[in-house]
Amino acid sequence: MTAAQYVISDSWEMTKRHLRQIPRIPEMFFFSLIQPIMFVLLFRYVFGEAVKVPPGIDYVQYMMVGIFAQSMTFATAGISTGIADDLQKGLIDRFRALPMARSAVLVGRMSSDLIRNLFVALVMIGIGLLVGFRFSNGFLGALGGIGVLALTVLAFGSIGAWIGLMVPNAETANVAGMVWLFPLTFTSNAFVPVQSMPGWLQAWAKVNPVSIIVNACRGLFIGPPHFPVTPAIWQALAWCVGLTLGFGYLAVRQYKRAASR
Repeated sequence: MTAAQYVISDSWEMTKRHLRQIPRIPEMFFFSLIQPIMFVLLFRYVFGEAVKVPPGIDYVQYMMVGIFAQSMTFATAGISTGIADDLQKGLIDRFRALPMARSAVLVGRMSSDLIRNLFVALVMIGIGLLVGFRFSNGFLGALGGIGVLALTVLAFGSIGAWIGLMVPNAETANVAGMVWLFPLTFTSNAFVPVQSMPGWLQAWAKVNPVSIIVNACRGLFIGPPHFPVTPAIWQALAWCVGLTLGFGYLAVRQYKRAASR
């Protein structure tokens, strides 16, 4: 078995370990759905009429794509808590004593969260269809949008993994894993157009990675003329790949330090 096959095999075993926890702890999956569903109900039936979008755009279409992206970013907070909990319980030390690839622990955690969050995305798409959301850019556009959501999980999950390895315990990770996501998401165009924000906030909202990811998803799910696919798709890919590689590197380096303590 080559080194790459060795890593893939060990990573798959770790992925299965985390996936087996879902039916044992169904609350974990349940609560990852509750928050985005609440946002759907609030923005669809309570705040929807108060939000002004450009003429010709249905707010349900506008809102739902933002909630798809928001649910993917918020769900990655669980990675921080999970990794910190493994460290606190000494599981990292046990894995280190086994004849397995060290990177398999992080890869397995990221892979299992990707699978779980994609299932969350499919459930949210189903809920979106119930409240009036429709794919208006064809089947390939829908697949492309789901692909961007998957890359979003990897990008923000890499940040979450790094945070989980940096904090001293799971309790701190539970807070640290979420506290940065709220301002990042709610200063984006996920729920309201950038043009409706104060001038000083618009400059940030336009370059906010969540805004760029949402723009790409709107282009793929809804399409022109209101939401062109390019250049948003290339900008989103650059952000997702950059965050994944940058924070993935930091997470691996921090994991090696934690494993060598």
